[in-house]
Amino acid sequence: MFLRSGAAPRRRPVLSAKAAFWVQASVLVVLLAASSAPSPLYPLYQDLWGFPPVVLTVIFAAYVVALLTALLTVGSLSDHVGRRPVLLVALVLEIAAMVVFVLADSETTLVVARLVQGVATGTATGALGAYVIELEPVGRRGLGTVITGAGPILGLAGGAVASSLIVAAAPGMIDAIYLVLLGLLVLQVVGTALGPETVERVPGALASLRPRVSFPPAVRRSAVWVLPAAAACWSLGGLIISLGPSLVRSLTGADSVVLTGVVVAALTGTGGIAILFFGSTAPRRVLAVGMSVLVAGMAATIAALAVGSVGLYLAATVLAGVGFGAGFLGVLRSLLPQAAPHERAGLLSAIYVVSYLSHSIPAVAAGAVVGAVGLVPTAVGYAGLVMALALFVLLGLLQNRPSGRGDRAVRP
Repeated sequence: MFLRSGAAPRRRPVLSAKAAFWVQASVLVVLLAASSAPSPLYPLYQDLWGFPPVVLTVIFAAYVVALLTALLTVGSLSDHVGRRPVLLVALVLEIAAMVVFVLADSETTLVVARLVQGVATGTATGALGAYVIELEPVGRRGLGTVITGAGPILGLAGGAVASSLIVAAAPGMIDAIYLVLLGLLVLQVVGTALGPETVERVPGALASLRPRVSFPPAVRRSAVWVLPAAAACWSLGGLIISLGPSLVRSLTGADSVVLTGVVVAALTGTGGIAILFFGSTAPRRVLAVGMSVLVAGMAATIAALAVGSVGLYLAATVLAGVGFGAGFLGVLRSLLPQAAPHERAGLLSAIYVVSYLSHSIPAVAAGAVVGAVGLVPTAVGYAGLVMALALFVLLGLLQNRPSGRGDRAVRP
C-alpha cells in the first residue's frame, strides 16, 4: 500500500523525498506555532475590546472542540486518499485562519479564527506525522519519529515566544505574527504540492470519516499503561497555558506579555530539546526517564508554590519540560512501531485525541474551580494529578518488564 522512498510514484515529484521530509518537518513546527501565537495576545485583545474573562474560556474551547472533531473524523482519511491532499486542505484552512486573525475586530472573529485553526490542525495532525515518518531519510533511523514528537512542541514554544517578543518590541503591531506565519504557510503549500506521495488510494475513505478513536489491536495492550504518559505530559501543558501566567503574576506582581511567553517556552521549548537529545534512546528507557523527571518537576512546582519562589517555579517548569519531552517521545516510540503502515495516521490521531483531551479538560476544570478554591491550591492539586499519572506509568513499566535482555528501539 505504501510507496517508500525510491519507489516509483504515479507522478514525478519535483522535490526529493529528503527535501520533502524537511518541508513537512517545518510544517509541523509552523502549524503548532500558529496555534500558540494568539495565547500571549489575549490580554491585549481583552483590553482592546473589553470582553469578560469567560470569553477567553470560550476561545480556548472553540479551538479544542474543532481540533478534536477533526481528529475524530478525518484523522485517518489520509490512510485512504493520500497524505498530500489532506495536508494541502489543512494548510489552506490554516492560511484562512491567519487572514481572519489579521482582520479580527471583535471576540466573535477570534472565536471564528480559532475554530478554523482547530479544524486545520486536527486535519493535519495524523497525516503529517505519518508523512514525516514515511519520508524519513535513508540511514537516519528513527528520525521521523523524533521530528514527529519534537516539531509540535518546539512549534508551541516558538509561536508563543515570537508573538510575545514582536508585541513587546512593537505594541501597535499585534497582527505582525500572523502575517509572518501567513507567508511561511504559503511557501509550505507550494512545497507540499511539489512533494512525493507515500500512499496509494484505497477504498474506505467515506467509512473512515465515522467519528472514532482507533487503536490497532496490536497496540491496545500496551496502550493501557503507555497512554497515561501522554495524558500526564499534555495535562501539564494545560496547566502552564491556563494557570502558568497567573501563577507567575501572583509570584512576581508583574503582568508582562513577554513573561507569559517565557513560561510557555520554559515547558515546551525544553520539551522539544529533550526529544532531540533522547531521540535514539530505547522506548522503555526514555519513557521511564520522562516520567521520573516529570514527577520531580511536579514536586519542585509544589515546593515553589509553597514558598512563593518564582525562580524555583521557573526552574521546576524547565525540569518538568524535560519530562514532558522525554515522556511524549517514549509514548510515540513505544506505540508507533506496533502499528502497520496503513494504521499510522489513525493511531497518531488517536494519541493526539487523548493528548488534547488531557490538555483541555483539566485546564477548563481548573479555570472553573480557581475562583472558589484559590489559585495556588488549584495549581497544587493539578500538579498532584500530573504526578499521579506519571507514577501510574512508572508502575506499568515495572509490571510489564520484558522477559528478554533490555529493549531495543524498533523502527516504525
